[in-house]
Amino acid sequence: MDNFFDIIFLDEAFEFLSALDRKHYEKIIYNIRKSQTERDSELFKKLKDEIWEFRTLYQGLQYRLLAFWDKTDSENSLVVSTHGFIKKRSDVPEKEIQKAKQLRKNYFEDKEKLKKKRR
Repeated sequence: MDNFFDIIFLDEAFEFLSALDRKHYEKIIYNIRKSQTERDSELFKKLKDEIWEFRTLYQGLQYRLLAFWDKTDSENSLVVSTHGFIKKRSDVPEKEIQKAKQLRKNYFEDKEKLKKKRR
């Protein structure tokens, strides 16, 4: 089955996942892989602006990895996970969305700088 998108993890997302208990980490990765092959808003959902969230509920904890789309390469859609956190209330905190937006901005600025260096 084809994936809807490929995924990469920025350093903060990778560090968040690496710090988790192995079973929790594996459940989150399982859900991300599942969201690559089926559309399910319980797993992957748009929040606002350009920010999306991977959602995992495991052993009573609500894990969130925020992400955005990078469609600058016409061959494959890429989702970039910015960072993760454990959600404690019903809404995603605005500071987490703002953090994801800033990481998105930095990502595209760095990508543009790299592109100019290669010319």
